[in-house]
Amino acid sequence: MTLDWIMMGFTVGLPEYGIHDKLMPDEIAGKMWRFVKPIFENMVWSGIDYVVEGEAILPELIKKFSDDHPGSMEVCFVGFTDIDVGKKLKDIREHKLGKGDWLNQEDDGYIRQHIENMVNYSRLIQQGCEQHNLRYIDTSVDFLESIEEAINYLFRNRTP
Repeated sequence: MTLDWIMMGFTVGLPEYGIHDKLMPDEIAGKMWRFVKPIFENMVWSGIDYVVEGEAILPELIKKFSDDHPGSMEVCFVGFTDIDVGKKLKDIREHKLGKGDWLNQEDDGYIRQHIENMVNYSRLIQQGCEQHNLRYIDTSVDFLESIEEAINYLFRNRTP
């Protein structure tokens, strides 16, 4: 499940809630938590494994939730705190995902600003993870290896 889809549901379908894609990620996360938390509770109740991805979650919120539901989840945040903006822009341009890749429809200036915002948000997330003893994996150097590390971390206690 991606939190981005839920956020876009608010943006387009429920604009009166003030949750929209132009907010900073921490604002989106704070505003969406009231809605997302019951979804997570249902996921825990169902006993089915889910992977939830997206920037709209904060370490302090998921830490409290995890503490309230011990042993029910693995938590790992990924980000890029020390990325070269020019290199990241080049990577974004080279790895287009087709017409659904909204970022590649923007000009370089917009993308650079977005990358800088995400670096700042990654730093905020990294600090929150350190504060709440949650795993943070930085993708700044080797993206694919870092994603593999995250996958291994999340599934380390699962038996096939």
